[in-house]
Amino acid sequence: MIDTRLESALSRFEPDEFTRVKAIAESATLDLLKGRGAGSEWLGWRRIVRDPDRDLLGAVRKHAEQIRSESDLLVVCGIGGSYLGAKALVDLFPDKQEDGLQVRFAGYHIGGSALERLIREMETPRPDGEEKRIHINVISKSGSTLETALAFRVLRGWMEKKYGSEAKRRITVTTGPDGGVLNPMVHKLGYKRFVIPEDTGGRFSVLTPVGLLPVAAAGLDIEALFAGAESMAAELERPDIRILTYASARYLLHQAGVSIDVVGSFEPELESLTAWIQQLLGESEGKEGKGIFPVSAAWSTDLHSIGQMVQEGRRNVMETLLVVDQPISNLKVPTDPEDSDGLGYLDGLSFHQINRTALEGTVEAHSEGGVPVVQIHLDRLHEETAGELIYFYEFFTAVYVYMLELNPFDQPGVEGYKKAMYRRLKMEGDGKK
Repeated sequence: MIDTRLESALSRFEPDEFTRVKAIAESATLDLLKGRGAGSEWLGWRRIVRDPDRDLLGAVRKHAEQIRSESDLLVVCGIGGSYLGAKALVDLFPDKQEDGLQVRFAGYHIGGSALERLIREMETPRPDGEEKRIHINVISKSGSTLETALAFRVLRGWMEKKYGSEAKRRITVTTGPDGGVLNPMVHKLGYKRFVIPEDTGGRFSVLTPVGLLPVAAAGLDIEALFAGAESMAAELERPDIRILTYASARYLLHQAGVSIDVVGSFEPELESLTAWIQQLLGESEGKEGKGIFPVSAAWSTDLHSIGQMVQEGRRNVMETLLVVDQPISNLKVPTDPEDSDGLGYLDGLSFHQINRTALEGTVEAHSEGGVPVVQIHLDRLHEETAGELIYFYEFFTAVYVYMLELNPFDQPGVEGYKKAMYRRLKMEGDGKK
């Protein structure tokens, strides 16, 4: 179950302001539900959940089981929406990897040393002395995104050198239905392929094979994940007070001059999830001089770095906290009869209790310091709840961005850096010929 707590964010606005803006949120919700808003050709993320392809889910699960049975290490090669959602889900459940397949991510930067370290890990024998068995999943709709394409060229060469003609069985391609760079490789070399739907953008693609294959290979229950998304989709088929209130609060804060949203959690397992939300919001709302800049933070760690800025810096900051209500761990503070560290007052308390108290104290201090705080509560950490949250945030993002009179599903500004980068790289390459 997903719950929103917005008292801190809404307390600075008059009731009539909220009522006025809530009507805008209702209109934006209907635009989304009826498919009449900007970018409505990109609503595949709704279609796949409202009309699930059970055969595809089965095929993904079957291939993932094969990867798990034949591999020790899965390297997922992608960038942006082609890896952030999968990493968020894999990192939510680290225990799934303790005794099974390990998942690593590549192709999301241009760091040669990091790629070399990954290859050394691939080449390091297992504890029993046997060679590691490797599988590569490259994810790119076009196949030509520089970071991913470079990494895949290196990794593909390594796989072909190690496995020869058998490399094709250990490389899976997730790409667009046709065109691009990767489809000709699939046809020529015989790689297993999964298709990214044409009507689903990268940051909304986690519930397609883009995210489902890596997380299934990591041992997660993708049927439960999808069931959670389906359940949330059914709840949101009519205007929902959680969406209306959250979108209205963010819109009012945007209008009031808030320009930074610190998205964090006190649970380390959720750190990658905040990075997924950072992309989802950032690419969706940052257009035409509008938008609140999302930045991912890890609490309580970052309270000792940027906590001072949040508490007493410029008052252009809001905070979004992801909270898990049921304990993730049962670890308790042991008793020290001598109380040598002065922590005797915590004897017997669970880390969950201490963490929750730290969260509550932080919310109190930041709210009193003038920071509006939004809390998004998950009742428990489970694949089904994760599916609910993914769909909830996708839906919320679309509604809120429609309120800003923007297209939530394009990212025209991304092309700016690419054009300049490729122009310079071609000049660099031509100069060495």
